[in-house]
Amino acid sequence: MFGRKKDQAPDPQAAPASSESIDRSRDPQSAKGVPTPSRREQEAARKRPLVPNDRAAAKEAARDARREEQARMRRALDTGEERFLPIRDKGPQKRYARDFVDARFSLGEYVMFVALAIVILTVVIPPTNNSQIYIFMLFWVMVAGVAVDAWFMSRKLKRKLVEKFKTVDHGVIWYGTMRSLQFRRLRLPKPMVKRGEWPS
Repeated sequence: MFGRKKDQAPDPQAAPASSESIDRSRDPQSAKGVPTPSRREQEAARKRPLVPNDRAAAKEAARDARREEQARMRRALDTGEERFLPIRDKGPQKRYARDFVDARFSLGEYVMFVALAIVILTVVIPPTNNSQIYIFMLFWVMVAGVAVDAWFMSRKLKRKLVEKFKTVDHGVIWYGTMRSLQFRRLRLPKPMVKRGEWPS
């Protein structure tokens, strides 16, 4: 009663459409006209050799990559670009410590020159009863002055870091102290501030 009439012919366009939809559902790549790769082909495509075939070319590429990395690091030491700085110089606290040290005058900047002058004096001045004693006294006075100046600088740097960052990372104070003992023009990374230009 409810069946389809026997004299009603099926739609000739319906069958191909349904079969095409079935084929597309089974093989999504066939819709684009590209055959689905076999499992063996997929596994072969994923495989990569652990050792490149051309080792000489691989070494040359690695050497070029290291050379480029070193060049970027040297530029960062000149410009202060944080991204390519060495690990020992990275971080906002170390950047603040560098700017703080570079903004002040430190006795430690000239300790090498004073030591060299003392060595020259010991050679030029003829040794007498008191001359050598005075020369070495001058050296130890300079060393004591550098130590006291570095101590006051480190205490002030620590206080500034706590005010700005609430805490002090390990090694930052020592990092700033060692920088204060270097001649300003020889410091790396190079100073980014002028004397008296204190970091905020």
